[in-house]
Amino acid sequence: MKAMIIKAYGENANFEVTEIANPEVKANHVLVKIAASSVNTIDMMIKNMGADLPLSPAAPALLGMDFSGTVEAAGEGVVGFAVGDEVYGCAGGLGELPGTLTDFILADSNLIGHKPKELTMRETAALPLVGITAYEGLTRAGVKTGQKVLIHGGSGGVGHLAVQLAKYFGAEVFATGTGDKQKAIVEKFGATFIDYTTESVADYTAKYTDGGFDVVFDTVGGANLTNSMEAVALNGHISTTVSLLEIDLTPLHFKGASLHVVFMLIPMLHNYKREQHGEILKRLAEISNKGYLTPIVDENQFSLEQVEDAYAHLASGTAIGKVVVEN
Repeated sequence: MKAMIIKAYGENANFEVTEIANPEVKANHVLVKIAASSVNTIDMMIKNMGADLPLSPAAPALLGMDFSGTVEAAGEGVVGFAVGDEVYGCAGGLGELPGTLTDFILADSNLIGHKPKELTMRETAALPLVGITAYEGLTRAGVKTGQKVLIHGGSGGVGHLAVQLAKYFGAEVFATGTGDKQKAIVEKFGATFIDYTTESVADYTAKYTDGGFDVVFDTVGGANLTNSMEAVALNGHISTTVSLLEIDLTPLHFKGASLHVVFMLIPMLHNYKREQHGEILKRLAEISNKGYLTPIVDENQFSLEQVEDAYAHLASGTAIGKVVVEN
């Protein structure tokens, strides 16, 4: 089968069209003919940093994590999936798991779900990694009806799905960003937009809450965690997807607030409770089927052979929504 392989890591590394052997079906796995695959920031990090990241596959490497496609074969022990089923998942491209920039993927059946009925294959491929991350961040923080939820980076890949999910869970949602395009995305999904360049944390927290937000979902992370700690309510919750730093947690202590770190790659990396990802994908599809969850996909279209251009487009910072590669 055709695959886009990188033989060495680094910012100047190039993908090469290569013929590789079709994967052999094995127990508890499904063989999926890939229709589309999305490009995530972590994919670019792996390509650029390689061995500097403990989760990178050995080179030469087949990258790509997210996919949508159709089941071609099911191994012994697979329950709930059959040949011809349209599925999606985040199941490869790191550690020892071969990626999605190819014709077929042999995926652990615990890491996939049935495709949302109303989404295209292209839209569906954009959903798994960011959708699971958004769902985990909100549910681990215990989001519920009537709460006030602040999402930092509400127009981003994880952020725009977190806005939709928080609304679905019954919360009143606020989201930070800047510029007209980000404002339009946030407001499209029913959240109140906060321009972090013109309003201070103290000002918008006082404006919209009585003492702080019940939940703060920080998809920006890093130094922005200080803003999250300032904005969160007493005994509130912060979820973050980026906590790779040293930071003084004193403000968090005196608020009695909780900090949840979301690292959705753990089930793939460590073969740890993979079935939970399958359950989340099922739930995301149900929510999407009800009309409450739609990923934004960048208008630029890329074929498998144009994956180099797709990575460059995401790296440029000009993409609006998820960047998708189609087979």
